[in-house]
Amino acid sequence: MQLRNIAIIAHVDHGKTTLVDKMLRQAGVFRANQQVDERVLDSNPLERERGITILSKNAAVRWGRGGRGGRGGDTKINIVDTPGHADFGGEVERILRMVDGFLLLVDAAEGPMPQTRFVAGKALALGLKPIVLVNKVDRQDAEPLRVHDEVLELFLELEATPEQFSCPFLYTSSRYGTATRDLARPGTTLVPLFEAILETIPAPRVDREGPFQMLISTLDYSSYLGRIGIGRIERGRVRVGDTVALLPLGEPGPLGDAPYEQARIVKLFGFEGLERVALEEAAAGEIVAVAGLAGVEIGKTVTAPDHLERLAGIAVEEPTISVDFKVNDSPFAGREGKFVTGRQLRDRLFRELERNVALRVEETADPQTFTVSGRGELHLGVLMETMRREGYEFQVSRPRIIPREGPNGEQLEPYEELMIDGPEGYLGVVMEKLGPRRATLLDMRNPGVGTVRMRFKIPARGLLGYRSEFLTDTRGTGIMHHRFLEYGPWAGPLEGRSRGVMVADREGVAVAYALFNLQERGAMFVKPGDALYEGMIVGESARSGDMDVNPAKEKKLTNMRTTASDEMIVLEPPRPMTLELGLEYIEDDELIEVTPSSLRLRKRALRASERRKLARREARAAEES
Repeated sequence: MQLRNIAIIAHVDHGKTTLVDKMLRQAGVFRANQQVDERVLDSNPLERERGITILSKNAAVRWGRGGRGGRGGDTKINIVDTPGHADFGGEVERILRMVDGFLLLVDAAEGPMPQTRFVAGKALALGLKPIVLVNKVDRQDAEPLRVHDEVLELFLELEATPEQFSCPFLYTSSRYGTATRDLARPGTTLVPLFEAILETIPAPRVDREGPFQMLISTLDYSSYLGRIGIGRIERGRVRVGDTVALLPLGEPGPLGDAPYEQARIVKLFGFEGLERVALEEAAAGEIVAVAGLAGVEIGKTVTAPDHLERLAGIAVEEPTISVDFKVNDSPFAGREGKFVTGRQLRDRLFRELERNVALRVEETADPQTFTVSGRGELHLGVLMETMRREGYEFQVSRPRIIPREGPNGEQLEPYEELMIDGPEGYLGVVMEKLGPRRATLLDMRNPGVGTVRMRFKIPARGLLGYRSEFLTDTRGTGIMHHRFLEYGPWAGPLEGRSRGVMVADREGVAVAYALFNLQERGAMFVKPGDALYEGMIVGESARSGDMDVNPAKEKKLTNMRTTASDEMIVLEPPRPMTLELGLEYIEDDELIEVTPSSLRLRKRALRASERRKLARREARAAEES
């Protein structure tokens, strides 16, 4: 049995997962009459709701020369589907160590996007062999030849080797499951893609006869087996029942006198289609999952006990944004969640570190507060959404960037590469809003189809809160993507939110009569019947300052007759608030209360008198400084 290990990487929403689904179908993983959901690899409920891949997935197909799929194939192709969003780049970085080549998927209309550049650079630097797939050639606005040239330009910028530069190009349609090497001859199946994989991607360069050695690239968990380590066997063979050594993280090479853990392989799994199948033995080059190693972590090396030699660990880029997770101390604390204590919150956050290598968790001076750092708002937002669905109740602060110190002691901050696609008519308003946020225009292209593509360099602070503004300014027609670019000089002070908020001044229940009178002053976040407490944010004011209001004020009942129009209260729908929108919206003196069934915005200091005292104290401190 021959082996091929490949990753499939691309920018978000360019069709990776759909293509892998079609590869599984055409390789005979599913029966011809078997009904299967679309996007079978996106099994996580959050992935299905958002339409994006969050966690990398392993699958395997068998294929033979002459187009034989299913069990008749003499080559096993291990496929790793990866996330496309920049916030989940940590998932991509670690799985690239398991593969020998990659499929680079690029949209035939959009061309290479920021995340394409990021993941392609990582893969090319590791010396992996590429196959470029210009996908969605069935789009009306597809320009596959232009995109072909743009990919070659990208490879030149990323300093690809001559061998990588002369890789095969295929033109594919994920939706219809077709591939072709020649645009003049439209494809009918994915056979050309499978043939290109067998011809281009090399078999794993491994030592089958040496002592066992394997690097853990990702983790899974089973309530029956405990932690499961997944990775590629670099050398030798392993069998169920073998005693192995689990080496601590450190420099590659012989372990020396450092302590290590010995364990026994309890279970060994390989991948067939979408299933994990039990094996008795596996050889070098195979991607396997091993159970029985209690202290297994990503980046650790598993070896034979008589050859204690470490492999190079997995380097993951540092996080750039952090938020505070706090125990919920609002008046409604404990009403909706199962896990509400500081100990439960701490255990859950540190458990997340076992799988999420791009995350950092630090304890603070306050035992009820933990600082969590990640790649971006979406990265942290997905963790919050996952925890609330598990029954956790907590509060989170506004995201803040993680600065660094430069070589001469100067302060540096993270900058992002921002790419915006939008109609020509909204070019002015986008430029106007990004100017005060310290954005620098790098280049601008007009493909001639009524849309403009702009590329900016912008401080990560400047992007906080911009997405919702951008969607409003472009009437929902604009598309924006960003990725971490570099650390650069401190950009100076930036303007915060331009409008104030309406804050409830007492506990109660929101009443339609009160909301009807308040909606003239701004946009509401609550609806009639919602429970309120003092200090809870109930809406956005039309003016710059905060305003204390009473949304629970009822109409006094008297024996005076009123006109019918008085009863015809028409309320505007409240502004929907999601976790991502909330993180962008709140200021430093505000928090988001996250529970399994509610999201509430609140002030840190709930009483109006406390907020006034704090404001006076800050004003005095500003005068003195």
